[in-house]
Amino acid sequence: MDDDTARESAQSGDSSPAADSGGEREEQSGADSLPPFDEQTTVPESSRAAGGTVYLVGAGPGDPSLLTVRARRLVETADVVLHDALTRDTLIDRIPTSAEVFDVGKRVEYKTPQSEINDLLVSHAEDGDSVVRLKGGDPFVFGRGGEEAQHLAEQGVPFEIVPGVSSVIAAPGLAGIPLTHRDLSSRFTVITGHETPDKAESSLDWAAIASEIANGSTLVVLMGVRTLERNVSALRTHGVDGDVPVALVEKAAWEDQTVVEGTLDTIVDVVEQSSISAPATTIVGDVVSVRDDVADELQDFDPV
Repeated sequence: MDDDTARESAQSGDSSPAADSGGEREEQSGADSLPPFDEQTTVPESSRAAGGTVYLVGAGPGDPSLLTVRARRLVETADVVLHDALTRDTLIDRIPTSAEVFDVGKRVEYKTPQSEINDLLVSHAEDGDSVVRLKGGDPFVFGRGGEEAQHLAEQGVPFEIVPGVSSVIAAPGLAGIPLTHRDLSSRFTVITGHETPDKAESSLDWAAIASEIANGSTLVVLMGVRTLERNVSALRTHGVDGDVPVALVEKAAWEDQTVVEGTLDTIVDVVEQSSISAPATTIVGDVVSVRDDVADELQDFDPV
């Protein structure tokens, strides 16, 4: 989901980028880990990753069971996999040991330059490798997939887009919060909590966003934990009532998924007291109240 530049505080165990050999990953995964994907299924030839091609693949919210079939088959058969910071170890450990794996995440400790990622994609494809660029969520939702696609096109490198389940949908859904509801909301807006610092000024029209919420729209904020107080203040300043429900879903589909609820007037204090941290998805709007209606019977997601 998702721009790992801004979600850098989500750490999956490793703190610096590295090319891991299959043997190293096998040792790190331990005796109790699940077997690699390629030991469980036979991939049809027509579905295998092709040499000289780059696949911009959405890894979904983090759990291997939420990969699309197409994504899984490409991961099973790729020569090279470049993954971001939000791709869980559970998934990385199951990449076939024959693949060369690069951690190119952007974290607090180290942010892999986008130019370096672009160069790796092109150089490996030009060497004839099949390359999977594995991104949390969907590659085209705050994931810089568009920039990478443009670079590959400029360099004449064939590529394919493989959509993933974005946390825009997954996080609210797993928490029992529908983005739309016939009685509550007929539309939703998605924004990033962190715009690129290169922008001279914010492109977010808070007056328009506030008006949408006041008229029943749902707002989803990705990567907005550190800017929560600023975002809440902007909405209140532009007229959104303080009693509008708010929820934050931390680490959706991970073992330690956490959900907290409040209102625009209380959510900042609630988050401070609960120690919620990135990655988390914020949902603002009347649809948040549906969670209370379904919580008793809603089964917790059981990650792999």
